[in-house]
Amino acid sequence: MKEVTVQELKEKRESSEDFFLLDVREDVEYLVSNLDGEHIPLGQLENRMKEIEDKKNEEVIVMCRSGGRSSKAVSYLENNGFENVANLKGGMKAWASEIDPSVPVA
Repeated sequence: MKEVTVQELKEKRESSEDFFLLDVREDVEYLVSNLDGEHIPLGQLENRMKEIEDKKNEEVIVMCRSGGRSSKAVSYLENNGFENVANLKGGMKAWASEIDPSVPVA
C-alpha cells in the first residue's frame, strides 16, 4: 500500500498540487479538527461511493486519526477501481505532532 507522510501532504498543499483528500474519520472527530478534506466516515464509504466516482483517475490521499481506518479505505478504493490511492501515514495524530501542534485530535 502506498503511503504519504504528513510532510509530503503539507508540501502538496503548499504547492497547490492537484489531489483529492478523503477524511474517513467519524463526524465528531472531523468537527474537532480537519484539513478540509472530503468527509465520508469509513462506515459510510460503501454506500457513498457515487459521491467520489469522478475521483477514480485522480491522486487520492485518505486520512483518519492514526492510519488504521484510512488503510482499510485505501484497500476498499483500490478494489473498486481507484488506481492512485495513498494512505496518510500516522493520520491526524502525525499531523498534530509533526506539522501543527495547535490542532486538537479527537
